[in-house]
Amino acid sequence: MTGWRFGKYVPGANEGSSFEKLLKVFQELLYYTSGDVSEALSWLTELDKEYQLTDENYGIADFIQDLIDKGYIKERDARDPNMVPTAKMEIGLRQKALNDIFGQLKKSKSGKHNTKFTGRGDEQTPELRPYEFGDMLDNLAVSETLKNAQINNGINEFMITPKDLEVHESYYQSRMSTILMIDISHSMILYGEDRITPAKKVAMALAELITTRYPKDTLDILVFGNDAWQIEIKDLPYLQVGPYHTNTVAGLELAMDILRRRKNPNKQIFMITDGKPSCIKKGKRYYKNSFVLDRKIVNRTLHLAVRCRKLDIPITTFMIARDPYLMQFVDQFTRANNGKAFYSSLQGLGEFVFRDYKNNKNRKK
Repeated sequence: MTGWRFGKYVPGANEGSSFEKLLKVFQELLYYTSGDVSEALSWLTELDKEYQLTDENYGIADFIQDLIDKGYIKERDARDPNMVPTAKMEIGLRQKALNDIFGQLKKSKSGKHNTKFTGRGDEQTPELRPYEFGDMLDNLAVSETLKNAQINNGINEFMITPKDLEVHESYYQSRMSTILMIDISHSMILYGEDRITPAKKVAMALAELITTRYPKDTLDILVFGNDAWQIEIKDLPYLQVGPYHTNTVAGLELAMDILRRRKNPNKQIFMITDGKPSCIKKGKRYYKNSFVLDRKIVNRTLHLAVRCRKLDIPITTFMIARDPYLMQFVDQFTRANNGKAFYSSLQGLGEFVFRDYKNNKNRKK
């Protein structure tokens, strides 16, 4: 009699190979080391000593060799033997961030977003209507069309005429241009609390979400400290905090300049920050005040919030702080822009980003 043969249960046996399990830990360490391979491997070695991540059959040296052989790390160049992440690793980091933060999502083929407008779109609905000149035949309701042809023309002389055609009603689909602003001021690591790592992990997840699920959209990423500058998606794993104040004005001005060059009508700004604006630039000099909410700095910031509102650019602020005085400013900023604000814990940051991204994308055609 043929039946099932059971073996001894081995904890973790179904969690993937030794390489895959170590890779997940190593990728997590790369987030915290800002892409420093040597430092991440040192941490991994210490974790292995404490938690026995490897055994006599597969050690850290084997893992390092597999990272090289599989194309995850490489030498910086011929003159510098230090290892750096490859493009394959950078993509893997974004995909891991997407799975960690937006794990409930499934990848779609073309990445589009419905609007409330019906017409000659390309997202079908169950509703049917008669064919009109210019309708896409991709939306043809075949069963209903054949049934109409049979009723109107009979079986013996079966033919399909224009009046038999029915199509599925469809929605217009919108594109969105998104700016992601990331605060890299010193306060993002102040008092020993790491806030920049979760923030850039969310940025990587959002970047992977847009580029894979919504490929027609645009995403621009900028960082702001004393000044603001644009970075590329591939730079996100290496992002580090600097000895900067928080020049929110510079970030918003650069964001608006980028969005001004984007032709599609749907535009929005996400801003991840943990501190109040504490710096503006007046000519070539910086005006700084990190002790209190300075009226000069606040007024410039609120002015830009109002300008964005008039340009129909909502700003969603993710404030990694709970200080009541600071929350009062954020509420004032949000009202000026007619945007949204979330005072989230770092653990909930990703969920908030996705939820608001979906809501804003359905604003208009």
